Amino acid sequence: MSVSRESKRELINVPLRDGPVTVRGAVWIEETAQGVVPRRFLQPASERIVDDFMRAAMVQSTGVRLAFRTAATRVQLRVFATKLADSVDAPLAPALYDICADGEVVSVASSLDGARVVLANRALDQTIAGDEVSLAFALDGVERDYELWLPYSDEVELREFSADAPVVAVADDRTRPRWVHHGSSISHGYVASRTTKTWPAQVAQACALDLVNLSYTGNAVLDQSTARTIRDTPADVITVKLGINIVNGDSMRLRVFRSAVHGFLDTIREGQPDTPILVISPICCPPVESVPGPTLRQGAGESSWTVTSGQAREVAEGKLSLEVIRRELKEIVAARAATDPHLAYLDGLQLYGVADNARLPMPDNLHPADDVNTLIAERFVSAAFGEDGWMPAVELQTRMD
Repeated sequence: MSVSRESKRELINVPLRDGPVTVRGAVWIEETAQGVVPRRFLQPASERIVDDFMRAAMVQSTGVRLAFRTAATRVQLRVFATKLADSVDAPLAPALYDICADGEVVSVASSLDGARVVLANRALDQTIAGDEVSLAFALDGVERDYELWLPYSDEVELREFSADAPVVAVADDRTRPRWVHHGSSISHGYVASRTTKTWPAQVAQACALDLVNLSYTGNAVLDQSTARTIRDTPADVITVKLGINIVNGDSMRLRVFRSAVHGFLDTIREGQPDTPILVISPICCPPVESVPGPTLRQGAGESSWTVTSGQAREVAEGKLSLEVIRRELKEIVAARAATDPHLAYLDGLQLYGVADNARLPMPDNLHPADDVNTLIAERFVSAAFGEDGWMPAVELQTRMD
């Protein structure tokens, strides 16, 4: 898309509360003194967040975007961001804000501004004050629908939206099937370059789905607060990608894992008895395929590498490897599907397997970069929403209608 020279038209402020700009991908919107904050968890669930790392992951903005229609050549968004950091002075990658039209990125703004939250051993260590920033985007002046995707790495308070042409609301969100997805950092984003490169965002744009990404980095561990958020978030289709964080943290043994999976699905079914649910097991992660966690991160930054301190013999004692996780999820889903026809299972190795890891290795031995995110997205589209997939787009649209 070509971009014209910077317009000289004055910017017009557009209300972020009860205005034409629609926030997509959030469960609810918190109003603040200076703006609004999109939230990806229910208020009651926030009272049951068990540690600071879980809270820091849940407030980040993965999958959240602003939908609007305009013929503007300039759009400006004023925000106050809060970033999660390992230390006070750890270098952070710029947070990227992408404007998309017809599934393609057409304008980008980046920022390093904002507050910084430092955690130590999953607990809040300190908060470093920061500044707000005004982000400027250039468009081509042709009237069309846009989505402005927020960075997955930041909690973002939206303070002001403006454009140099009138802004109107896009078509009602319910013309798109709503896809609620839950997963780990692999779904949330970690080494992906931007939110629009995460695999759920790529799937949503390819299939014209209204994505609500309830993935929480490091915290996909079958929490009941997460299950209740999924239960109470209207959805046309639900996917839950389970297992890797439980192995990473060595947080469960086999006996407890089985019960936790049943409880997680039971809670979702309390509010969504007939909504199609796809349970997805972990993609390939070499250090914990046949050996349990916990995993450890060696090095820092671009030299970071994931290993495990577990021992293969511990699997016989009830510790969990990814092979065990996949076997158990497949068996649990098969048993439940006998009385729940809207429940299915997808082996994560179909999305990214051992051979894929040899050809396209993870940069840190755990998290997918942009190339692997795209591979996962393409395979998931085929396996889940393709013509011969689990829930073909036509069938999903028919369920909505």
